[in-house]
Amino acid sequence: MAQGPQRMVRKSGVSPEEMIFGTRTVIEALLAGQELDKVFVQQRLENDLIRELLQACKDHQTPVLRVPVEKLNRFTRKNHQGVVALKAAVSYASLDHIIQQAFEKGESPLLVMLDRVTDVRNFGAIARSAECAGAHGIIIPAKGGAQINSDAVKTSAGALHHIPVCREEYLKNTIQYLQSSGIPVVACSEKAEKNMYEVDFSGPVCLLMGSEEDGISPAYLELADDHTLIPMYGKIASLNVSVATSVLLFESQRQRNFQAN
Repeated sequence: MAQGPQRMVRKSGVSPEEMIFGTRTVIEALLAGQELDKVFVQQRLENDLIRELLQACKDHQTPVLRVPVEKLNRFTRKNHQGVVALKAAVSYASLDHIIQQAFEKGESPLLVMLDRVTDVRNFGAIARSAECAGAHGIIIPAKGGAQINSDAVKTSAGALHHIPVCREEYLKNTIQYLQSSGIPVVACSEKAEKNMYEVDFSGPVCLLMGSEEDGISPAYLELADDHTLIPMYGKIASLNVSVATSVLLFESQRQRNFQAN
């Protein structure tokens, strides 16, 4: 039985359709408004064109990672000139705009901030839960987070086409900005003393979730306005980060609905 065309995937796990390469090509993509997730540049590669590329990335707030040439070769064996860029599957949103829109609608902003959640499927599942729970947006770091690619969109069941995603350079500054905007940050940590039923999620709030390897960065935990945990009754001590995020999101909406009624 004949099968349809297969999507070719490189050793890097990225399909050719999800990347562009070559210094000038990437510069022109940025200037044309192409949304790029990340730009990988060969370590110690310096010339006028590379400097022009780095400036273009800075102007368009696109993360740059310096990597060995071996990593670039895993993306493509073609003449990449030391530069490979990954296309973003979504257009990134402005956090200011999201907050302003929520307040203008008379709604309390409900946001999710992810600290070093790198698994694409976890990220997609979080996006799906966030959209279903009516969250206003997801905040991710410019570096150290999951790539928002076609796999993420697929895992999100298309939710990433509906929920805004904000890419922020420094999460520390973002936490402080949220707090100054009247949005408390609540960190979810198994070391917290309060469980989620003891924390007020009925007003503006940003849920801070950490990586499965080592949770939330200590600096961000210290900055958070409150800390909470999800009570566990079985023998396993923790939930997958996407499941934990979903639980907290729907507890937030439960409290909001209770208050409204």
